[in-house]
Amino acid sequence: MVRAFLFVLDSFGIGGAPDADEFGDAGADTFGHIEAACADGKADVAGLRSGPLSLPNMRSLGLWHAAALATGRQAPDETPDGFYGAAEEVSSGKDTPSGHWEIAGLPVRFDWGYFPDTQPAFPEELTQAITVEGNVPGILGNCHASGTEIIERLGEEHIRTGKPIVYTSVDSVIQIAAHETHFGLQRLYDLCKVVRRLADPLKIGRVIARPFVGEHAREFERTPNRKDLAVPPPEPTLLDRLTAEGRTVFAIGKIGDIFAQRGISEVRKAPDNMRMFDAALGAMRDAGDGDLVFANFVDFDTNYGHRRDIPGYAAALEAFDQRLPEAFALLQPGDMLVLTADHGCDPGWRGTDHTRERVPVIGTGPGLSAGAIGLRKTFSDIGEGVAEHLGIAPGRHGTSFLSALRAHA
Repeated sequence: MVRAFLFVLDSFGIGGAPDADEFGDAGADTFGHIEAACADGKADVAGLRSGPLSLPNMRSLGLWHAAALATGRQAPDETPDGFYGAAEEVSSGKDTPSGHWEIAGLPVRFDWGYFPDTQPAFPEELTQAITVEGNVPGILGNCHASGTEIIERLGEEHIRTGKPIVYTSVDSVIQIAAHETHFGLQRLYDLCKVVRRLADPLKIGRVIARPFVGEHAREFERTPNRKDLAVPPPEPTLLDRLTAEGRTVFAIGKIGDIFAQRGISEVRKAPDNMRMFDAALGAMRDAGDGDLVFANFVDFDTNYGHRRDIPGYAAALEAFDQRLPEAFALLQPGDMLVLTADHGCDPGWRGTDHTRERVPVIGTGPGLSAGAIGLRKTFSDIGEGVAEHLGIAPGRHGTSFLSALRAHA
């Protein structure tokens, strides 16, 4: 049996991107800054975590060695049990669709549309069209914002007026927050469909429904019913190529939304990283010969990276690492497990946005060699490694990392 399991730790960059200065991110290093803060005791929080960053399973796979490759730092004097390397992004942006599409063998060479960091952020014709075609009494927000902050600030006014909260960021995105009961979840989804159509001429990558509950500012809480409406990939991705061959692609978390449901056989969602891990384990048990389980663990990004919460990010990494032996135990001869990321979101960096970084490519599988796979010049090498492992024809944009592994055999 030959299967592949691709786990994306959303935003877990490891620094060192050669073009980081073009994005204002020279020096950003999600992993490095979290590790340093933990070592210095700055990430100690009573009841949450304390001490040096403890990731024994990812360390065993070669995470520290991958970070050394990415940044030029000294690698630990130990021999990893897995394969390890780092990959850099060639896509134009540093957002979620760009990173995931490139992982799946399709770099984004065109420029997404973005909105200026002004108030208002959206052009008047867009806000008018949202109001009229979306059948709402107006919009609130109309700015760059953090989702949790803007809901706390404008949620009560939203409930009182019925106006949805519409905001953006440095990513190519329009986010719409609305109360699940006062506004209605289906009404929010319907509004997002209207805005998705309006956003297409502007080349906006995603329109995201952000439902929340609660009655007062300090009680508001976003629910798991988020929905991303993404532009479909302009070419076939690894997922399309697999499903065309009759393989099953299990999409865990927001993977299906990121790929506009293209190349997806089955979607499984859950409200947080730990239950997402449960869903991924279930898909691993259900996957058959030639299948792919593609999982996104979004909490690292949304709950900790964007909120610049170093202790929370560190604790989430440690909790994830503690679950990895459960995945290792499900690996059968012929299986391959790969851990990677789609971009950075350095909680030790300025601002609240994604950071341009290299990402780890670490993994294991019964019968696979351990050792370095080097610095990969595109995330697409990850997808092409999965493609070769699963025995399908190569794509156009990357080179399988498995040749580097064979050199260690």
